[in-house]
Parts: sequence; C-alpha cells; structure tokens
Amino acid sequence: MEFLFGARRGQKTFKPKKSIPEGTHRYDLLRHASATLGSGADLREAVQLPDGEDLNEWVAVHIVDFFNQISMLYGTITEFCTSQRCPLMSAGPKYEYHWADGQTVKKPIKCSAPQYIDYLMTWVQQQLDDEAMFPSKIGVPFPKNFLTNAKTILKRLFRVYAHIYHQHLRDVIALEEEAHLNTSFKHFTFFIQEFNLVEKKELVPLQELIDELNNRASKAAIR
Repeated sequence: MEFLFGARRGQKTFKPKKSIPEGTHRYDLLRHASATLGSGADLREAVQLPDGEDLNEWVAVHIVDFFNQISMLYGTITEFCTSQRCPLMSAGPKYEYHWADGQTVKKPIKCSAPQYIDYLMTWVQQQLDDEAMFPSKIGVPFPKNFLTNAKTILKRLFRVYAHIYHQHLRDVIALEEEAHLNTSFKHFTFFIQEFNLVEKKELVPLQELIDELNNRASKAAIR
C-alpha cells in the first residue's frame, strides 16, 4: 500500500499513478486492505479475501495497488536502468524476457530492460483503463476472462521485481529503499500465493527469496 513508501527526495512514479475513485466499493476495499496491512497483522492474513467480498474486486484492487507500488519502486532506479547498462530485460544470467502483447507486438522481440518495462507498464495501464476489463461502475460485472487476464498482468509485474532484485539491488540499497522493496515484494508474493495467480515456473528467478519469505512467515506463525 502507499504508506509503505516515504517521500524521499528525487523519488518519482515511473508511470502516472492509477487512482481508485473515492466513494466506490473498490476504494473502500483499498482502504480496508491498507488498514489491515498497517495494523501489524500477518501479511498472509491481510491478503485473504474479506468475508462476503467478490474475488474479482479484491484482485482488481490489488493489481492497481501493485502497479502503483512497482511504478514508484522502479521510478527510484530509472537513472541506473538504462539501455547501456541493461541492454536486455533479464533476471540474472539464466532468465531473459522478450516482449509481446499479442496485439500490437505479436512476435516476441528482444529489447532493453527500460524499453521492456515501459512496454509492460503501458500495457498494464491500458488494461486498468479498459472499462470492459476493469469496470468501475456499480453493477457492471467483470468479464468471464478477468482472472485469466489478471494472472497475465501479475506474471508480467513479477518480472519487474525480478529485474530489480537481480540487476539493481545494489542501487536500491544505496538509495536506502531496500526495506520498501522487500515489503512490497512480500505483499505481492503472499497475495499471488493465496489465490494461485502466478504459475510456480514463472517465479523461479526469485524462488530462493520467496522460500525465505515463506519460511520466516511460518516461523513467526509458530511463535
């Protein structure tokens, strides 16, 4: 949630912040999620679907939130993530991502990390602005393929975390943003695991970190 990030000098949002209109049920859900996270509750409990709430609504709220979190996190290191320093979108030496959205770019293309992330975040933003996919009006149902599309969005957002951890962790530490990155990724990880939203094979680049987060959470729960 937004409160995870301090207002550091020079900190910026990579893409325009996507807001949820006040007075809507989705805004109330966002406030509920923020309050739960801020109460010191276990993150695994905080991401659980509230009683009586619609799963699609809950997922939609979190996608907007993760989009904003990742945009802000990446915004802090854009000066380091350049086409010269990151000529390929990668997560370490073993994992390389090629861009394709199935519409304007049908055949996967190699591109630099900043170009890939720009493509990715622009694509997510277009999904969020699509009333047919993310309806904002009361009474308008989500499409039947919403969760399928949501899984694709979250899979691609994960790749930004993976790139930051593998290629820019030193930059993040130098900026004293490591705690923000870790908290954001932990929230993201527990959410996608709670609802099985990203296939395990996609998480392999950060599997060791994910295992560590899960182990710590399990030990804390035993205490």
